[in-house]
Amino acid sequence: MRGTFLTIAALAFGLTSAAGQSALAANVKVTPLGSQDGEFCRLDRALIFEDPNGTRVLYDAGRTVAGANDPRLGKIDIVLVSHVHGDHLGDKHIKAVNVGTCSKPKFEVSATPNSNSVNIAFGKTAKIVTGSEIPRVLAGKLKSLGGNPKDSMLARFGSMKTVGGVGITTVPAAHSNGLSPGFIGGDLGKDLKASGLTAYVGPPTGYVLKFTNGLVAYLSGDTGITAEQDLVVRGHYKANLAVMNIGDTFTTGPAEAAYVINSLVKPNAVIASHANEEATNGGKVRAGTRTEKFIKASNVPVHVPLSGKTMEFDGSGKCVAGC
Repeated sequence: MRGTFLTIAALAFGLTSAAGQSALAANVKVTPLGSQDGEFCRLDRALIFEDPNGTRVLYDAGRTVAGANDPRLGKIDIVLVSHVHGDHLGDKHIKAVNVGTCSKPKFEVSATPNSNSVNIAFGKTAKIVTGSEIPRVLAGKLKSLGGNPKDSMLARFGSMKTVGGVGITTVPAAHSNGLSPGFIGGDLGKDLKASGLTAYVGPPTGYVLKFTNGLVAYLSGDTGITAEQDLVVRGHYKANLAVMNIGDTFTTGPAEAAYVINSLVKPNAVIASHANEEATNGGKVRAGTRTEKFIKASNVPVHVPLSGKTMEFDGSGKCVAGC
C-alpha cells in the first residue's frame, strides 16, 4: 500500500514538474505593427508582446496601427504608452497598411482628442497601464467614450503591477512629456496652442515587463542615457531583452544606444526601435542607416522589427524563432 502511494506521489510530482518545465520552455511572441508589411519604417513604434499564457500587450501604438479595427491587432488585453507625444500616444494614424511609402507613410485618420491608444483600449476593452500623471488624463478620455475609467491604471516607479499574469512597472526616461493642445480641446487647448505650450503630465517613462516564462524585457520609451538603466533595469530587474530607441536628436542615437546596451543594461538581445528612418528595403537593412550603425556597435544580437513578422523569445532573452 505504501509503495503504491509513493508511486502515485512520484507520478504526480513528475507531471507537475513536466508542466512547470513546459511553462518555462514556452516563448514570448513579439510582433511589430508598422506602416509597411515586412519593413522597418520611419515612424514605426508599435509592438505586440504575447505571453505564453495568452495575455497580449500593445506597446506605443502611435500612428502605424490602423485604429481599434486594425485586423493585425487581434485580442489586446493591455495597452502601454511610454509618453504622450503624438507619435506614441497616437494623434493620427494610417487608414490601412501599405498606404504611402516606408519613408513617407500616410497618416490620414485623426485620433484627437481621444488618441489612437485610448480608442484601441476602448475598442478592445483593454486595460491601459501608464505612469506619472497620465492615467487620470486617459481615464477621462475612456469615460468620454463610454468606457470604464478604472481601466486606466497606474504603474508608478518602484512597484510592479501584475495584469493578466504579466508584471508591469515603469522606469525613468530622459525625455519630455507634453500633451499636445489637440488632445485637450476647448478653450484651454486653444490658449495653449496660441501660447506655443503643451500640458505637462509628469515625467516620461520606460517599462520593465516580467513574463511567465521568465523573460524580463526593458522597453526604453524615448530616452537618453540614464543611471537607472544600470542601477534599476540591469541591477534590480535584470532585464535580459531590451527594446531600445536609436533615433538620435530627441532620443539616444545609435552610438549612445549601443553604449546603453553594451555597458548599462547588458541584455542578451535587443530589438531596435524608433529609428526615424526608412531602415529597410525588401526586409534588408539599408547601408548607412542608424539601424545599421546600431547593429555594428552592439555586442549582442540586434533584431530588426519588420512589420508583421513575429519573433519568439525564450526566458533568457534569446530569439528562437522568426529571427
